[in-house]
Parts: sequence; C-alpha cells; structure tokens
Amino acid sequence: MCFPIFHAWLTLLFFRLCAVTLRSRPSLVYCASRTARTASLLSAAPQLTQRDETSLEKNMSTKVAVVTGSNKGIGLSIVRALCKQYQGDVYLTARDTGRGQEAIESLSSEGLKAMFHQLDINDLNSITTAAAFFKDKYGGVDVLINNAGIAFKGGDDDIMSTLPPSLCLSVSSGADTTAFAVQAEVTLKTNFFATRDMLTHFLPIVKAGGRVVNISSFVGARTLNQCSPDHQQRFRSEDITEEELVGMMQQFVDEAKRGEHKKGGWPDTAYGMSKTGLTTLSMIHARQLSKERPNDGILLNACCPGWVRTDMAGPKAPKSPDEGAITPVYLALLPPGATEPHGKFVSDKEVQPW
Repeated sequence: MCFPIFHAWLTLLFFRLCAVTLRSRPSLVYCASRTARTASLLSAAPQLTQRDETSLEKNMSTKVAVVTGSNKGIGLSIVRALCKQYQGDVYLTARDTGRGQEAIESLSSEGLKAMFHQLDINDLNSITTAAAFFKDKYGGVDVLINNAGIAFKGGDDDIMSTLPPSLCLSVSSGADTTAFAVQAEVTLKTNFFATRDMLTHFLPIVKAGGRVVNISSFVGARTLNQCSPDHQQRFRSEDITEEELVGMMQQFVDEAKRGEHKKGGWPDTAYGMSKTGLTTLSMIHARQLSKERPNDGILLNACCPGWVRTDMAGPKAPKSPDEGAITPVYLALLPPGATEPHGKFVSDKEVQPW
C-alpha cells in the first residue's frame, strides 16, 4: 500500500517540477535576448559616433579657399588658378545663384572642380550666413580673397589720367554720366564698407597659417597722392585706427554729396578713394593680426591685379583676366612659414611704395 502511494507522490512531484521549468524558460530566454540586444545597441552607438566624428574631423582638416565676386572676370580666373594649384576645396561665390552655378559648370567643362556658395557682400545677412557655414563645416577658412567690387565706367578723372592718351577717347566716350555724389556713395558702399563687413565677420574665422588678399588697385595709390597733405599723412600713418579710417571714408562721401569734396582735400575719383581706403584698411588689419594673433602666421595684403580686360575695365586693357589673377594667387599661396609680405600693397608680385 505504501509503495503505490509513494510512487504516485513521486510522479506528481515530477510533473510539478516540469511545469515550473517550462513556465520559467520563456522569461529567461526573453531576458537573455533583451540583454544581448541592449548590449548590441550600446556597442553600436560608439561606432556611429566615431564615424560622425571622423567625417567631421575630415572636413575640419580640409583646407578651404573662398573668393568673393568670382562668377566672372578676375575673380573667375582666380578660382580657375586655385582649382589647378590649391590643395583643398575652392569656393566660387556670387550674388546670383544662377550665374554662380553657370560659372561652376564652365569650370567643370574644363575639368576643374569648384564649389559654390551664395554670397552678396552688400547683404550683411548673406555675409554672416556664409561665415557660419564655413565655420561649421571647415572650422573656418584658410584663404580669403576679397575680389568683389564695382566701378562706374570712365567716371573717374583720376583713372583717365592714368591711361595712355590713345585710349582716353575710347574710354571717355562711354563714360557713365551718373552724378559724382551718387558714384561716391555707391562705389564706397561696396568697395570699402561692404568689404570691411566681410573682413569683420571672416577675419575671426581665418585659421592659423591663413592668407587674406584684398583686391585693390594702382588707382588707389595714385589717388592717395592727390589727397591733401593732411589726408595723405593720416592714410600713411601707422597709428591710424579702423574707426578713424571709417570716419574719413564717410567724410569723403558726405562732402561729395554736398559738392564740397574738393574743398575737403579729396580728389574727383570715387573708385580711387574706395581703393585708397581698402589698401589702408588692409594695413590696419595686418597690424592688428600681428598684435592679437602673433603666433598664427596669418598674412594679409592688398594687391593690384593690373589693368585687366573685364566688363568693368573695358576691352582695351593690356592684361587678360588670367594674367590679372597671377598676383592675387601668388599672395594666396604664400608657403607655410612665410613671414612676408604682410600688410603691404603688392603689384606684379612685388611690394609697392605706399
């Protein structure tokens, strides 16, 4: 009697143990599966972050050159030369996106790769947007060439005085008749004040070893000699401040609008005054860089590309746009470790007196 009862009891115990085991297995399997999946996700997350960081580091280490107003003329030739010689990304910029893209396609047909970013130097928002883009993508810029500028055709007596007599008639016959007061305000707005805005927002993001080139003109140097002795002294002074220079440029515009610029010691050339101001500004900024970032090795210069055949300068000029690009590109590609030229006015790859 005892044995059957004992056997039944063992059988019941066996089935209960099996049931407990079966109920517990799914939970164990789920926990193991969840743990493995979590571990897999955690191990994958650092790999994704690492790939992102690698991509970001690659962009930050890539050198980048930016040329303003470069969909045509000298600017386009500068971009073309940089595409051939510069070890990094080259950005063509323009106010008009369509024209900029057309220029990019033109270079592509030559087997050259340039990149495009919209940039209107007369639009402060456009400048700050572009600066933020290059800061975020590349950590700044390595080369900045301020090429954008305007001129009223044949509107400046000083420009006329620099031309050979045989060409004066052909240039003057197409001279713009816009009032000098308007020429002064419009020309300085772009060539001086807007270019200054570019420098204000881009100089802080120029990387160590960077190169900054401001496209000025020999007309600015000749215009300087036509200013009053007091003005000449201040333009050439090594202690002139940016604020003082801005005040002088605004004074010229204000007196031109009143028809009193000659009494104020200014010559009859809006374009010349804009380039006198730009060259002087270049020298001021170079001194500031030497003082505030002495170990960064940044070189900043103004230059004259020469008299170049462009829409602005006319078809009679002796230099082609590609020839006009030679000096700006030379300054943009000054080798690492170079210390000169810096804060100079350069023409035909040679420092000129100021």
